[in-house]
Amino acid sequence: MLESPRKQARSRLSEKPSPGQRWFASARLAIAIFAAYFLAARLGLFLQTRPDGVAVFWPAAGVSSGILIAFGREVRWPVVVGVITATITANLTSDRTIWSSSAFALCNAGEALLIAWLIERYVSRDFTLTRLRQVAGFLAAVIVGTAVSGVGGALTIKLLHSPDAPFLITWRHWFASDAIGIVTVAPMMLALAALARVPTPRLEVIEGVTVLAAIAAMTGIIIFVLPEIWWDTVVPVELLFPLLLWLSARCRLAFTSAAIFVVSLIVVCAVTFDIGHFGKIAPIPEVRIWGAQAGIVGVALCALLLAATIAERRQHAAVMAAVLNTVEEAIITIDAKGMVKDLNPAAARVFGYGADEVIGRNVKMLMPEPYHSEHDGYISNYLKTGQAKLIGFGREVSGRRKDGSIFPMELAVTEMTVSGRRMFTGVVRDITERKQVERHQELLVAELDHRVKNVLAQVAVVAMSTRQGSRSIDEFLRSLNGRIQSMAAAHTLLSKSGWQSVGLDALVRNQLAPYATDTNVTISGTDVMLVAAEIQAVARVLHELVTNAAKHGALSIPGGHVSVSWNRKPNGDGENLMLVWQEHHGPAVKSEIQSSYGTNLIRNLIPHELGGMVELAFASEGVSCRIEIPIRQV
Repeated sequence: MLESPRKQARSRLSEKPSPGQRWFASARLAIAIFAAYFLAARLGLFLQTRPDGVAVFWPAAGVSSGILIAFGREVRWPVVVGVITATITANLTSDRTIWSSSAFALCNAGEALLIAWLIERYVSRDFTLTRLRQVAGFLAAVIVGTAVSGVGGALTIKLLHSPDAPFLITWRHWFASDAIGIVTVAPMMLALAALARVPTPRLEVIEGVTVLAAIAAMTGIIIFVLPEIWWDTVVPVELLFPLLLWLSARCRLAFTSAAIFVVSLIVVCAVTFDIGHFGKIAPIPEVRIWGAQAGIVGVALCALLLAATIAERRQHAAVMAAVLNTVEEAIITIDAKGMVKDLNPAAARVFGYGADEVIGRNVKMLMPEPYHSEHDGYISNYLKTGQAKLIGFGREVSGRRKDGSIFPMELAVTEMTVSGRRMFTGVVRDITERKQVERHQELLVAELDHRVKNVLAQVAVVAMSTRQGSRSIDEFLRSLNGRIQSMAAAHTLLSKSGWQSVGLDALVRNQLAPYATDTNVTISGTDVMLVAAEIQAVARVLHELVTNAAKHGALSIPGGHVSVSWNRKPNGDGENLMLVWQEHHGPAVKSEIQSSYGTNLIRNLIPHELGGMVELAFASEGVSCRIEIPIRQV
């Protein structure tokens, strides 16, 4: 953001120049203020009221006040010195004495200091005329400052210059003269300070100068050419309003303030030389002066208020544009006919269009569903009948991108009135990812439901089969608990992997863990990953082999040993897993083993669930089991 003149002045002071540099800069500024103030004072002294000799128009007050308001207290001493010396010099070239000139100088300097202090204290330290509140504060400060200085000026004139002049009339002349001078010139000083910081585009300069020339010409026409009857029926400032409006809306404040000064200067010159319609207003000079001052005040107030109103609206529009351009939500504005009037960059990204491709076209190019879906026909019904009630909260509709793809989105619509026209703002949110997450959650819930039912069915079968093969309740509970724990262990491994795949090595070690030591178990094999169905089936078979070995086989006595090994075996385009369970040095095994739930599960589960083969042998030297499973490429 650009710094104000006050901030720039404070920045320069913070650089801590040497005393000599500070003195030289202050002296140079004082000389410049002296020259500007002296010329403005001489201009004001061309026309004076009678019998007090107060200037009709005192632009010098606008020079000093404008500089102080623009640059702040850092330049108050150069301003005071320049104003005092210029006032004394200008008055001595007239009919004033050194004493009255000195008193006028103190009043003029004090007036500028008071007005600048009031604005800094009660309005803003970084003052501009771009807000109505600041314009009102400026006018209030001018009224107070000139009213106070008018007291000192009227007393000075009464005591040192014109003893016969009525005090109240003199005060009124001083007050009006200085107030008009400040209102017409100080804004130009503020604008010129801002103009020096930011270059104006050439086209704006050309346009501003052209309109300024038109305003000067129109002012001349009003004063010299306008039929006299118009002055009785039309306020001349009304004729300047269109041009002032154009200048305020299209150009910077410098051109508007220059227009105020140009109009004021032309009017003052007309009154000074008694020419044009101002010479015909009334035979009494007092009436002509008040007419001129009223015209100047009318133009100044009209221009300042117009400029501040337009600048304030422009600032609000810039803020809103910045907000709309930075928010992540897509925002679209349409009129009552469904034509797109505006959209922010987020909306352009959502739909894949540029703003120029959408603005001016019907919104159904972006949202076809409200026109074809009975569920979401509220926009269509409104555009046809004007009776449908619009929604204020999000509703799911379909959007269409530039590439023709349809996507789900959430739409919230609000109604507003802009310049008497009904407009509608739609806030759009692309919910494609949310819909994908919802669908994924639905699939997960369905899969969870299926797996829970499957597990419960397996538990029921295990419980029934275990009961049939148990000789007592205690045996039944132990066997059932072991088998359920085996199933749970397999589920734990799968859960940790996200139900994707589990290594066979981890599964074997998990099932043997309750009975394995450093000497009674040997596990070896290549790295093989199994999917969920394979893990669950192999886990149940391994559990039965482990349980049998712990009860009756190699793991039931010290010195017994179990080896588990596996490898891959090519099988056409795929591979088979070859897993071998072998027990050594265990108790003697009977050649005839009675069939049970465990042996039936070992022999039949793999072929039934996985399409593999199982060879279970009860040899005298120990139980052996050879399992062959066609495995997927995980």
